[in-house]
Amino acid sequence: MTRSRLFSLLPAGADFVAVRRHPRRDLLAGLTVAVVALPLALGFGVSSGLGAEAGLATAVVAGAVAAVFGGSNLQVSGPTGAMTVVLVPIVAAHGPRGVLTVGLLAGLLLVGLAVAGAGRYMRYVPAPVVEGFTVGIACVIGLQQVPNALGVEAGGESHVVAAAWHAVQAFLQTPNWQAIGLAAGVAAVMLAGVRRWPTIPFSIVAVVAATVVAAVAHLDHAVPIGALPAGLSAPSLDFLDLSAVVSLLPSAVAVAALAALESLLSASVADGMTVNQRHDPDRELFGQGLANIAAPLFGGVPATGAIARTAVNVRTGAGSRLAAFAHAGVLAVIVYTAAPLVSRIPLAALAGVLLATAIRMVDARGLRAMARATRSDAVVLVLTAVATVALDLVYAVVLGLLVAGLLALRAVARQARVDQVDLADDLPAATGDEEHALLAEHIVAYRIDGPLFFAAAHRFLHELTDVADVSVLILRMSRIVTIDASGALVLKDIIETVQRRGITVYLSGIRDGHHQPLEALDVITRLAADGHVFATTPEAIAAARRHLHDSGALPDRAGL
Repeated sequence: MTRSRLFSLLPAGADFVAVRRHPRRDLLAGLTVAVVALPLALGFGVSSGLGAEAGLATAVVAGAVAAVFGGSNLQVSGPTGAMTVVLVPIVAAHGPRGVLTVGLLAGLLLVGLAVAGAGRYMRYVPAPVVEGFTVGIACVIGLQQVPNALGVEAGGESHVVAAAWHAVQAFLQTPNWQAIGLAAGVAAVMLAGVRRWPTIPFSIVAVVAATVVAAVAHLDHAVPIGALPAGLSAPSLDFLDLSAVVSLLPSAVAVAALAALESLLSASVADGMTVNQRHDPDRELFGQGLANIAAPLFGGVPATGAIARTAVNVRTGAGSRLAAFAHAGVLAVIVYTAAPLVSRIPLAALAGVLLATAIRMVDARGLRAMARATRSDAVVLVLTAVATVALDLVYAVVLGLLVAGLLALRAVARQARVDQVDLADDLPAATGDEEHALLAEHIVAYRIDGPLFFAAAHRFLHELTDVADVSVLILRMSRIVTIDASGALVLKDIIETVQRRGITVYLSGIRDGHHQPLEALDVITRLAADGHVFATTPEAIAAARRHLHDSGALPDRAGL
């Protein structure tokens, strides 16, 4: 079973049919994405703590592997800002070897999730959680860039807020206006240029300009990113920190969860930007898993699908996975041919790129619309965003999901209600007004609407046990949409409570799917044995009339 499942996740001939349709257009899209991805890969590599070379290795290796084995024809993978946020504390606690080991473990976990078919559950993540997560990530990315943008060395703080505050204090003591000028200039060029000419890769234009300015002006404080290797190192397993695998496993789980969430979200965004493209979520997890297994072998950090680069890929006309593969190939050529030039890029310039990227991640109009939708959506969005900045990213998503679930349960529970109904609609046509009045004195009928489950069941217990002194209680159950064990037990308590008061209980309209919990918990066993369970309400009323006649509760003039 597992073997056949693995084979189903591998690429097939049909996956590459689209590659032969418009190769020139795909190659041009790949080149454009590579130009956009280069400064991002460098910046995210530096931000992760492993250096710019790690970002480039990730973009090349993970980008190529995920393009071949992933489940989306348009997804572009590589280092991302969200992942660097997770990696910074891992670097601080375990060093570079710990990060590379975490990447390999996370890759194995992603492959396991793909084999288990976990990709389909991405559809259950609420939109406010995704939006809040995106806003929080944007804030964290921006805070991460504060030290480089201010031209000061990052302190030893693992939390981005503390690190940013430390950088501001250091800057106030020894201001570095040159670094601020470069960072602000790059960010301004990117933000202003993309509005007027969205097809031009202003990130690379701004970085090249900042590098030239720093070199010509001999800016002492414009610290370059440092030497880069003239090519990728050969695969090696020397990086594995096997002695710390157990302690690194929680971090690997967090990285795998983030990689799965961000990659599937990015693939969904790509689908939404096209007409006839649909990704396979399990195959996407499989491809990301293989990418994260391969990247550490070359010194790369964990990778995910990158929403911004994927969007650029779609907008520039990509139609197949050839574009994403070409993007990785172009970056590989840059690593081998232009490493000395790339190494002279100032850190402040990369900080400006990432600051602009963080600003562009936030869709202010969409946020306002979602915040106005419902109060619950606004609460979930804000809570997830704040938790993303203040806590671990995976914890923030989990917290957002829990709160969204609880608010949804509350909303569903409020929809459930119990109403007293008139017997007239279910009485035979020949029933006179006098008989109707007498029946109404002895019989009361209630209709339960909505779900009868743990979040709402006790409301029914409170309301139905306050039934006035009558002889018969009829519970109409045809409009109950679902019953769980808690709801069934509460219903059992209701029945037993009113029966102890001498009231006879009849049930009507139980749906086919609801018999199992009611019978398993012995709710209707005795009622069914006594003939008090009916398919329709008129049948229950007829039985109640017979019961009242036999007990003498109704006089002969009632026509019984």
